[in-house]
Amino acid sequence: MMRSPVELVIFDCDGVLVDSERICVKVDAVVMADLGCAFTEAEIVERFVGSSTEVYTAAVEERLGRRLEKGWERRYEHLYEEAIEAELTAVDGVADALERLATGVCVASNGGHAGIRRSLTLTGLLHHFEDRVFSAADVRRGKPAPDLFRHAARTLGVRPERCAVVEDSAYGVRAARAAGMRAFGYCGGLTPASRLEGPDTVVFDDMRDLPELLAVAAG
Repeated sequence: MMRSPVELVIFDCDGVLVDSERICVKVDAVVMADLGCAFTEAEIVERFVGSSTEVYTAAVEERLGRRLEKGWERRYEHLYEEAIEAELTAVDGVADALERLATGVCVASNGGHAGIRRSLTLTGLLHHFEDRVFSAADVRRGKPAPDLFRHAARTLGVRPERCAVVEDSAYGVRAARAAGMRAFGYCGGLTPASRLEGPDTVVFDDMRDLPELLAVAAG
């Protein structure tokens, strides 16, 4: 059966456009240890990469056996900011892929607007997206709910079946499928291919391959 052509490619930010996941996982481990509920880096990758702040907080509170005070995460923000400023780079091959894409593109991330724009600015990628940046702060539920992807598509006037989502987390590909969009699971980072595989999902490990994979999927 012929597939609809892809008119809009929706990119996650962390781990897809910018190589921040490795940095953040290390800081997460430090933060959790300081809170008194140590998680290994492997556990953090398995449970939290691509998740919302609510998921993260709930897991920490469950392990601690108590509630955290409102705004607890603010006292650790400087650790993430300092590490990102010092170490952040673009995902290998993504700049090349963006240059070759003939479709519309946007960003839809569980992160906040300020953090997304800072990451894209630091890595020289912001000009590809201009004002087409969407955050979980724009909707009631972040990923794995489909709300954010549907919001991005609706705002840009593209039907879900004509959208493709590029994600590197199980939460993200779940959200894409729930939104009725084709998912492209990038396994060149921390998440193994087995966590991304599923219906309407193409799994790949080199961002340079993305334009050709999109063309094949739309055929």
